[in-house]
Amino acid sequence: MKEITASMAGTVLNVFVAEGDQIHSGQEVLMLESMKMEIPIESGIEGVVKEVKANIGDFVNEGDVLIVLV
Repeated sequence: MKEITASMAGTVLNVFVAEGDQIHSGQEVLMLESMKMEIPIESGIEGVVKEVKANIGDFVNEGDVLIVLV
C-alpha cells in the first residue's frame, strides 16, 4: 500500500481528493497551514485514493499518514 504523509505539523485547510480519485505524481492533494503559512502537500506517487485519513480542521504531525493509495 502506498501512503502520502505530512511533511510538517499543521492544520488541514483543504483536501483536494476523495476516495476513488486517480492521482498523479506532483498533484496537490491537500493543503496544510503551519505557522500562518499555507503548505501544499503533493503526491510523489501515482495511484487511486483508497482512504483519506485527514479531515479539514484536523491537526497532523510530521510523518502522519494523510492519504492511502492503491
